[in-house]
Amino acid sequence: MTNLKPTKTVLITGAGGGIGRATVALFAQKGWRVIGVDRFPFNDEFPAQGCFIQADISNPASAELIFEQARAFSPTLDALINNAAVQVAKPLIETTVEEWDAVMASNLRSVFLFVKLAYPLLRAAGGGAIVNVSSVHAVQTSANIAAYAASKGGLLALTRAMAIEFAPHNIRVNAILPGAVDTPMLRAGLNRGHVGHGDIHERLENLARKTVNGRVGKPEEIASAIYFLADDQQSSFMTGQALIVDGGATARLSTE
Repeated sequence: MTNLKPTKTVLITGAGGGIGRATVALFAQKGWRVIGVDRFPFNDEFPAQGCFIQADISNPASAELIFEQARAFSPTLDALINNAAVQVAKPLIETTVEEWDAVMASNLRSVFLFVKLAYPLLRAAGGGAIVNVSSVHAVQTSANIAAYAASKGGLLALTRAMAIEFAPHNIRVNAILPGAVDTPMLRAGLNRGHVGHGDIHERLENLARKTVNGRVGKPEEIASAIYFLADDQQSSFMTGQALIVDGGATARLSTE
């Protein structure tokens, strides 16, 4: 008699972005059922065994509706990937209260809301994993990106707090901190001027030279690290941790 493992289910926010799409594809390839959430249409074919929900995660009412649909699709969750984020790239003194609040609502409050709503589904599965997509800006940052850096730093503290609270119920909580990864968000952020003012290719090349590896990361590389943290076979003894995946950028002294 064959003992087949039950299919696992994951919910991924920001499913339409660069890292989100790569993560959706990888989990589907690994045989997981994927629930994807994004405020914009996915526009490509979503995995056949999955479910795509178009909604704004920063809105508490939308979060409730998202999980109504998620529960209708699956009564349990094995992993939650909090990946969605927005970025405001401008000087702090020029950042409005509305912009600051929008960043916090999307990048930090949404995680608080989604974890509360996902918690009973993770417990119903006997436990699982939460992976919060933070950023190297949580530990090393630069000018004109203060709101984003603050939200991602807060996400690290929240990750540790949740790991402690949820450990008795076999729910692991970790964060991944991507460095420079070639995504639409990264390209938009290159307008800050921190890597020169040439065309987009020159800016990407200048940015690549700042990493130890000498290149910008690929979304698929971040997706692999996310999968590692979500997979209870590979990372079962990890919780409350921050995994930096940045091509070595944070290893080098800025004064070098």
